[in-house]
Amino acid sequence: MPLVETPHAGSVPGTQPGPRKIIHVDMDAFFASVEQRDNPDLRGKAVAVGGDPAGRGVVSAASYEARAFGVRSAMPMRSAVRLCPGLICVRPRIGRYAEVSREIMGILRRITPLVEPLSLDEAFLDVTAAGPPATELAVRIKMEIRAALGLTASAGVGPNKLVAKIASDVGKPDGLTVVRPARARVFLETLPVRRLWGVGPVTEEKLRAHGWETIGQLGRAPREQVAAVIGSFAGSLIRMAHGDDDRPVVSNRETRSISSERTLEADTIRTAQLEELLGRFSEELEHALDREHLRARTVVLKLRYANFTTITRSLTPRAPFDSAGAIFAAGRALLGRTRAGGQPVRLIGLGLHNLAPRDAAWQPPLFAE
Repeated sequence: MPLVETPHAGSVPGTQPGPRKIIHVDMDAFFASVEQRDNPDLRGKAVAVGGDPAGRGVVSAASYEARAFGVRSAMPMRSAVRLCPGLICVRPRIGRYAEVSREIMGILRRITPLVEPLSLDEAFLDVTAAGPPATELAVRIKMEIRAALGLTASAGVGPNKLVAKIASDVGKPDGLTVVRPARARVFLETLPVRRLWGVGPVTEEKLRAHGWETIGQLGRAPREQVAAVIGSFAGSLIRMAHGDDDRPVVSNRETRSISSERTLEADTIRTAQLEELLGRFSEELEHALDREHLRARTVVLKLRYANFTTITRSLTPRAPFDSAGAIFAAGRALLGRTRAGGQPVRLIGLGLHNLAPRDAAWQPPLFAE
């Protein structure tokens, strides 16, 4: 278990004492790792979890053996098979992954109640008031996950969500990277700009074309110049390049909405690829509803085009949603109300809103779409 720790350089001038201590935990190749754990014949082999390569299937997750050949999530399965001729394609078992995810989140909540799950396989923890040092807690989390589940996780420790998430990513797989508050800017300085949230291949290319290849270079760039290249996103991006992120860890147990989304490895106009992801999201959302004993009134589709324009479309029928089939049908219908297929898409998401307990009396809306 590699541990990377940035040197301590004292306190940060002008900041309040006692900065937050955030841990980001991210399972390594989660879907593929579960399949390899459950089936010993798959261990040590190139595995891709996803759709049928003979059709229009998309890779949901790839083992590290497959990644060595260039196989990546959201890639068409046909392309993955061409890159890795010996690739073993496995159909996803979302129910199984959700079951393992519940065990993982249980381990995290034994550390602190301040846990914010981001998906089935990653979460933030605020351990500022947890007592033991954050590094010690991160080591404990990794050891407990390995001992209880036979899986590896990477963890990042930092003064905020942004730094902690990037820290966990640079240490993969099975890594632990600790970034002291005073060293956050130094840690980010030489990393490529694509490490920042929201920077995909298109945006990265635009930034690199103007000489901003690293996070440090971007942080020193005049905001007006960056805005001229990427628009209104410039302000947020430069703040991130400075290591600034004041978002709290949100652990509200009252579920008001649930969602799944994915930033694609490359922008796409292929609606089949987008529909494949909607199918996966629908299964994840169904299991989330089952876990919380909820049903939903509204389905919301989120798309972000290559030019960073973000749109949403929603559907509120008279009958509530509680199955993957119904959720997918609504998501697919909403996709048809967008410019997908004609305008490149870089992010797609599906969410459920207006949630209520399954045993509560259901009041249909007066007007339904």
